[in-house]
Amino acid sequence: MPIHDNDRHAVVLEIGRAYTKCGFVGENEPRVIIPSKLEGTKNGEGIYLHEYSTKKELHSNLVKFLHHIFFKYLLVNHRERRIVIVESLLCPTEFREVLANVLYIHFEVPSVLFVPSHLVTLYTLGISTAFVIDIGHEETTMIPVCEGTPLIHAWQAQPLGSKAIQGRLESLLLLRAKVQGNDGQKVDLVDVMPNLSRAVLEDIVVRTCFVTTLPRARQLVAARTDEEGPSPPVPPPTILYPLSGNNNLTLDGSVREESAEIFFETDNEMVSLASMVLDGILASPIDFRVPLAENLVIIGGGSMLPGLKFRLLAEIKDLQQHPKYSSRIALKALKVHRPPAKSNYAAWLGGAILGATEAIATRSYTREVYTQTNRVPDWNNLADNTKEVDSRAG
Repeated sequence: MPIHDNDRHAVVLEIGRAYTKCGFVGENEPRVIIPSKLEGTKNGEGIYLHEYSTKKELHSNLVKFLHHIFFKYLLVNHRERRIVIVESLLCPTEFREVLANVLYIHFEVPSVLFVPSHLVTLYTLGISTAFVIDIGHEETTMIPVCEGTPLIHAWQAQPLGSKAIQGRLESLLLLRAKVQGNDGQKVDLVDVMPNLSRAVLEDIVVRTCFVTTLPRARQLVAARTDEEGPSPPVPPPTILYPLSGNNNLTLDGSVREESAEIFFETDNEMVSLASMVLDGILASPIDFRVPLAENLVIIGGGSMLPGLKFRLLAEIKDLQQHPKYSSRIALKALKVHRPPAKSNYAAWLGGAILGATEAIATRSYTREVYTQTNRVPDWNNLADNTKEVDSRAG
């Protein structure tokens, strides 16, 4: 839809740890997806919005970042636009409060509607009950939604995201990878560069890495831990990744498939992605467990890794046989929905759908109310968890 047809359409923002999605309500995809950082700072790599030391620094960074969004990418007058913020229910309160202050006081937007990402994702599917799994950059968060209500007591979260894969990839590369120059000679990567930038690691993951199957993963573990065991399976082909200058990084096939195994390796508390799903379902009401298992929704940029969804289902089915779960839960079927959008912006699309309804007028928090209270409602604040009807509509 042309920009001039959106003179008063609300702006939808989803500020993630790694990327920000922005656009208008009623549209089927964001206008732009950009890194959540300020360019040209911190050794040329930029400063990410969530990497701040003080509230004053965060406030300054958000002002600059949103200014670019409004005037460079969306080309709108922010004083005439309602704002829809798609956020995680586990978003830090400090970040939320500073963001609200920047929008209301600095940019003087008329109203802001904060919507939970796990809930609005279901608007893209037209369902009210699902187990939503968000695999982001920093962590994976899982929240069951039953009849349109997120069950906060059953939430699951672990630092298993794209950042964990990048960390595992870097350690494997520095241990095994070689750098090949024009002369054909190979030297250890660690002798050329002691570390890799976040941008390079992300690009390698997106372009080359994948999730292997459960039987093959078991063969790899058996070959690595048992010296007299079976020989390891034939590794995927080795590829060359161009680095700076005329150097090429030799990416061994085993590195490409082992990087994502961190998602399924159990820690000291026997926690993995599969156990998080089962624990979240067990923490939900017993009559909702089967509907939740049959309505899995997997979103987030980390979920776009090839083979991840298939492997996760296989891991869950296998883990059900463990004594910890076999006597407590019996799921006959596991089904995964496919939202009508790419996984990395499925939540944004849900916010765009909700923002096109009357909810943006009846449930938005207006600037007038904010200037009187100097705060926005928060689910973890007991002052907002009352049955009294407030006067925030606008």
